[in-house]
Amino acid sequence: MKLFGVLGDPVSHSLSPVMHNAAFKAMGMDCEYHAFRVSTENLEKALHGASVLGFGGLNLTIPLKEKALEIVKPTELARQIGAVNTVDLKMGMTGYNTDGIGAKMALSHNGIEVKGKNVLLLGAGGAARAIAFQLAKDGASVTIANRSIDRAEALARDVKKVGKAQASGYVDLKGLIKDSNILINSTSVGMYPKISGTIVTSEMMHKDLVVFDIVYNPQNTMLLKEAKKAGATIIDGVMMLVFQGAESFKIWTGRKPPVDIMEKAVREKLA
Repeated sequence: MKLFGVLGDPVSHSLSPVMHNAAFKAMGMDCEYHAFRVSTENLEKALHGASVLGFGGLNLTIPLKEKALEIVKPTELARQIGAVNTVDLKMGMTGYNTDGIGAKMALSHNGIEVKGKNVLLLGAGGAARAIAFQLAKDGASVTIANRSIDRAEALARDVKKVGKAQASGYVDLKGLIKDSNILINSTSVGMYPKISGTIVTSEMMHKDLVVFDIVYNPQNTMLLKEAKKAGATIIDGVMMLVFQGAESFKIWTGRKPPVDIMEKAVREKLA
């Protein structure tokens, strides 16, 4: 049996085990995926230990993604993003970041191509960073809006190395949305237990807008409810979670997993 896992602290809430184990079972693979609580100071030992024990691959979650850059050999994109969420143990330790690809694939799965589109990205944290780099690299023009404009400006400066990016505060969100094709919330606003929160309301949106909330608990966030009122196209956070996981699966095994089965497993667990 080949073992895989996710390392983090905390990690018990992770949906990765249910998602990957459903894929392994469906594909008849003799593999199992488990969650392991690992602190930042023990990450290097844990990675080397997993490698010695013959693990097939690992995911990393908070607070280990940045620390991993010092330990593994990151891809160019992971280095630019400044975080690793997937480690391939086949040939040494190669670190990838699949968060941005997960967001891109969630859009693509819904028939939304990003090239030439104006994307308004709310937030400037770790997830925003991965999404901004990926979408700018793929030809979108990304506006990063954040409560602290300094953080948005710092991220925009970095993203400009790979594509089009600019920064904004939250002052004229309605005007920014008017000029946008895609709105992505990468903040934790609206996440359980504070489910009544939203930065954007229906009167600020238009019906040609695609609204993508990376929050997946709850699946139907307040932002998505407001988007429905405005007649906008909506995408929930489960799809990004599933597609970043599917990309990790491909890196480790060289095989394409059944995304529909992974999605079903996640939605059933959340329900």
